[in-house]
Amino acid sequence: MGCGSGGCGTKDGAPGGCQSHGSCSTGGCNRMNVHDWLANLPFSDPESNCRIIEVSFNNGSRKDFFKNNTLHFYEKGDMIAVEGISGFDVGMVNITGELVRLQMKKKNVDEKSPDIKKVLRRASDTDIAKMKETKAREAQVLIRSRAMARQLNLELKMAEVEIQADGRKATFFYIADDRVDFRELIKLYAGEFKVKVEMRQIGARQEAGKVGGIGSCGRELCCSSWLTDFKSVNTNAARYQNLSINQTKLSGQCGRLKCCLNYELDTYMDALQFFPDDADMLEMERSRAFLVKKDIFKNLMWYTMPDSNKQYPLTIERVKKIKELNRQGVRPADLEPVEVITSKPKDIEPVYADVVGQISLKSLEKTSRKRRDNERNQQGDNRQQGNRQGDNRQQGGRQQQGNRQEGNRPQQAGGGNQQNRGGQQQGGGQPNRGGQNQQRPNPNQQNRQQRPPQNRGGQNQQRPNPNQGPKNEGEKNN
Repeated sequence: MGCGSGGCGTKDGAPGGCQSHGSCSTGGCNRMNVHDWLANLPFSDPESNCRIIEVSFNNGSRKDFFKNNTLHFYEKGDMIAVEGISGFDVGMVNITGELVRLQMKKKNVDEKSPDIKKVLRRASDTDIAKMKETKAREAQVLIRSRAMARQLNLELKMAEVEIQADGRKATFFYIADDRVDFRELIKLYAGEFKVKVEMRQIGARQEAGKVGGIGSCGRELCCSSWLTDFKSVNTNAARYQNLSINQTKLSGQCGRLKCCLNYELDTYMDALQFFPDDADMLEMERSRAFLVKKDIFKNLMWYTMPDSNKQYPLTIERVKKIKELNRQGVRPADLEPVEVITSKPKDIEPVYADVVGQISLKSLEKTSRKRRDNERNQQGDNRQQGNRQGDNRQQGGRQQQGNRQEGNRPQQAGGGNQQNRGGQQQGGGQPNRGGQNQQRPNPNQQNRQQRPPQNRGGQNQQRPNPNQGPKNEGEKNN
């Protein structure tokens, strides 16, 4: 996200700044942008104006206070050079004026402390170029530092590395559950990176603020946008707000309980002061009623009975009255629950509207029914056609068998006898070489049972043996 005002660019070699005096609405100047709501207030004594400014480094992940002893007036968004460890550092002005005194009071920093460093000058192009060059090394230094810590088998996690603008000092932010002896690690870092090493331990919440991200609410994480100090959060905050103790839903990206559980806790604590404390159980005539939940917005207390799953909402006055009767030994017969009226409008189901005007379920059913009937009729026609073809095949086979039988009977033609049996053919009209006329038989007629021919004209006919082969010698007529 960048500033859209166009005033953050450099002008005449110097950064121009936002020129919005703390009212920049884009939030692109740094990660934890602050609105200076005291910037336009006049002061009767100009000498009493606060000469200390708050400067942010590394895109707002680290902030510190510096004393402005120069004659220049710096505005929010200006890039300035400040004192560093045996050198200088470059940061962005975050807060000026009387609001800095409130921040210092909040962080218990004395305005007249001699430990507060000074502002040197406005950052020049050379200073900004040097800063960009050193910032480009941070990613490689972080990867190398993690590998070196792993070689020494140290139980720590390197979260971030911040190198000073002049490249003379490097701050390593790490996360560890227990105390870690990193004296040997510091020596390795100093010899490897040629810088002065500073180790600073942070928690899981600070790591999430440095990394950044999007929360379950759909907005940027509070710890990376505006939240600077972290308060302890426990499960009692969820119990007071009638939230289910689900670790998955109550935990943030840092693995700890969400900081936003404390935002509405004070409101719930103030509202619960009007609810009776000893009303967890009510003695009724038929059974006991047990408290389920408290609704601070409607001032209702919900109870349930052991013999039913229904929940009964009672007012605070009714609960106090029942408790007073129980102290007197009286058990009321009825809880007298109130009727809860919800202001939420009921959802009306939309009426089906035929946009096309042509489609209806009845027409679809008719179409599908016609399709099924056509398929059934087509299947019946195919079956009848198959039966007809089978009858024709049977009739053709019978006719062919009758023709074969008639062809095997002897006929007189041309003064001779012609016999088709076993491949023999005899007749007076055809020459008979060697008294034999051989003809190759039809293999389809060898194994079929044929009707025996009649013996006419004194002919002695002999049925051939099928085991003797397809060729048989004919006999001469006597």
